[in-house]
Amino acid sequence: PFDWLTLHGLVTVVSVLIYVVTSHVMRQRRHPTAAIAWVFFILLMPYVALPAYLTFGSRKRQRPTPAPKSPSAGDAPLSGHLTTHWVCDTLLALGQAGPAGYHGLQVHADGHEARQTLLNVIEGARHSLDIATFILKDDALGAPLIDALCAKAVAGVRVRLLLDGLGSLMAGRPRLSRFTRAGGQLVLFVPPLHSPLKGRINLRNHRKLVVADAGGPQARLWCGGRNLAAEYFEGEAGQAPWRDLSFDLQGPLVAQAHWQFEHDWAFASGRRVPPNPAPEPSNPAPPTGQAQWVASGPDQADDTVYALLLTAAYRASRRLCLVTPYFVPDPALLNALCLAARRGVQVELLLPARSNHRLSDLARARALRALVQAGAQVWLLPGMLHAKLAVVDEQLALAGSANLDSRSLFLNYELMVAFQSPQDVQRFASWFERERQAARPYRAQPPGLVRDLLEGMLLWMGFEL
Repeated sequence: PFDWLTLHGLVTVVSVLIYVVTSHVMRQRRHPTAAIAWVFFILLMPYVALPAYLTFGSRKRQRPTPAPKSPSAGDAPLSGHLTTHWVCDTLLALGQAGPAGYHGLQVHADGHEARQTLLNVIEGARHSLDIATFILKDDALGAPLIDALCAKAVAGVRVRLLLDGLGSLMAGRPRLSRFTRAGGQLVLFVPPLHSPLKGRINLRNHRKLVVADAGGPQARLWCGGRNLAAEYFEGEAGQAPWRDLSFDLQGPLVAQAHWQFEHDWAFASGRRVPPNPAPEPSNPAPPTGQAQWVASGPDQADDTVYALLLTAAYRASRRLCLVTPYFVPDPALLNALCLAARRGVQVELLLPARSNHRLSDLARARALRALVQAGAQVWLLPGMLHAKLAVVDEQLALAGSANLDSRSLFLNYELMVAFQSPQDVQRFASWFERERQAARPYRAQPPGLVRDLLEGMLLWMGFEL
């Protein structure tokens, strides 16, 4: 008679072997928590776990393409500004680009200012316009934005739009036929149903940037955490907008942003990855600040944003301010933040009282209790907060697209900008203070048995979600 038990055992053993061999061959430096979760998942439900692993299990491309490691000719350090401090040293060690100057930095006060600046950047483009985003909706924000892109394409500007494949589905498949008919170029980054990345469709491009007239003296970058949809800016009728953070600037740093777009565009469209960026033409305006581009994700050898945050938690001496919509840190980062608070660093975390992801709100509770117990201050803002920011003393303001959860820190393609000029670090710190004024302090409550078990299950299963 056929022995189903033996067959089940064989399937389980083969599934575990596939996991071990593929992890070794693909050099997957998986977090221990995730490795244990996958092994238990395979042992308990091999018929479900193996297809899930083959579909979602990879988190690094086999041969990461390094970012430019040395400053270009336009990246000369500011006079009298120390570039060899720990932020710069850490990023260079992680293979990131060297420091670059910038000028004209605007930290947008609210969604209205962010929208107006975005439209101004698009309207001001004369030669090229490159846009990457996770979500673009055909709504009160997206529809006029698409119309503006169409007008630019008709006027002869080269307009390229890079949308994440899954993000475009989440946005309800925005109607972009008019954009391509006008001459715009559209590429989807890893469409879920037609993915060129076998086993990697769980890796999404979460980077958000707009570069106008790259390579020219008036090159401009618009960047931050906002997707291109109404809720991230001014909202729609009857709906309050989300609180978010974005900024724009000019100068040599734009060349690093443009190289990032070219790299992602080439990968998504199946072309050769471009070489390191050429020096940007000299700009008549002198730089007023200095920053470094920080790319994180499967195309990097290291988990760059995570490594920088971990280093920052240990290097902070006075204050560490964090803003994120989703706070589900791994044990190492949580421990570093708790140790910073215990040694007297003023650790402050700003979150939405309730985010748009209920499971994330449940999963964050253990980490919040640990932070408060260590002496940190946790603030809850009414409404949805989508901003991503870390301010460390007067040395670093890290702003961009990465959330403080495992998906952003270990799986997604993300970008951050590491601002290192004290006057601009203070500008981001002031933005934090303005947002914090409307928040209330978090009060930790001991969980009941059911909630404690639920939190544990979410933390165990949630790494790959």
